[in-house]
Amino acid sequence: QVQLAESGGGLVQAGGSLRLSCAASGRTFSTYASWFRQAPGKEREFVTSIKWSGVATYYADSVKGRFTISRDNAKNTMYLQMNSLKPEDTAVYYCATTRSITYWAPNGMDYWGKGTLVTVSS
Repeated sequence: QVQLAESGGGLVQAGGSLRLSCAASGRTFSTYASWFRQAPGKEREFVTSIKWSGVATYYADSVKGRFTISRDNAKNTMYLQMNSLKPEDTAVYYCATTRSITYWAPNGMDYWGKGTLVTVSS
């Protein structure tokens, strides 16, 4: 079992930045560690993913160039640096991990955190 806990959400003005963290306990992250988000009334969507033992990273088009995923293997923690935030980035952000190659699919994740709310005001 892997327990994931997100932190770092909050209220920020458009154009601002936030850094989210996701700490794993119990076991380390699986092959892929991903961030998803879910805005009110919308489906959960893929944001970005990182291969835990490698250098590969993947981003949704909507966040490319603005968001950066990173990890600290020693701390068993993943990060999401979010810059140039827009009101449409407002959502609950979830971290998740999977052994599967389908790092972009919500139904492919093995473990989820409970989420952290990010609100971007205009």
